[in-house]
Amino acid sequence: MKKGLLGKKIGMLSVWNDAGEQVAVTAVQAGPCPVLQIKTPEKDGYSAVQIGFGDIAEKALSKAQKVHQKAAKEKTNKFSREALELRGYTTDKALGDTITCELFTVGEKIFVRATSKGKGFAGTVKRYNFSGGRMTHGSKFHRAPGSIGNRKIPGEVQKGKRMPGHKGAKSVTVKNIEIFKIMPEDNVVLLKGAIPGVKGATVFLYQNQG
Repeated sequence: MKKGLLGKKIGMLSVWNDAGEQVAVTAVQAGPCPVLQIKTPEKDGYSAVQIGFGDIAEKALSKAQKVHQKAAKEKTNKFSREALELRGYTTDKALGDTITCELFTVGEKIFVRATSKGKGFAGTVKRYNFSGGRMTHGSKFHRAPGSIGNRKIPGEVQKGKRMPGHKGAKSVTVKNIEIFKIMPEDNVVLLKGAIPGVKGATVFLYQNQG
């Protein structure tokens, strides 16, 4: 892990670039993320940094959670709702310090991970883009999946068969999203194009090594 930051999806809008072209971007509140824990190979067997995001009431946390966030609470005067460990990530920040969106630079490409929108129960045509049958008069096969089994051998529906079921609400990663603009005064990053998730969803912005 080269670097990473937790954020919240605000929504999409259109902006103009320097060439006078209209660009669709997604606004993300990226950070601030306090450092909750720093792991070292000497003590923990590997290096990692745990970051937090969002606010939560003190009464909603257990005693162990309050102790775990004690250093960050003393510097930021608030508790974090989300926590994520970045393994292999090194930083010059101390325990309790805050990582902001200035971690990234305009023009670089990052990965974005979030939970996609849930679409509820869906058939195979909508869920997997099956072609279905003809819509002509007399046809009795329109949006059905067709045959799902086999003959006598093996005589069962095989594991992994694409079937009707819940669509969406899965962890999705989009690669090579370009950072269009960074507004550190508002902790907002504008990303080119669309990213997974509903408005208000927690998103993870990161870069791998290399």
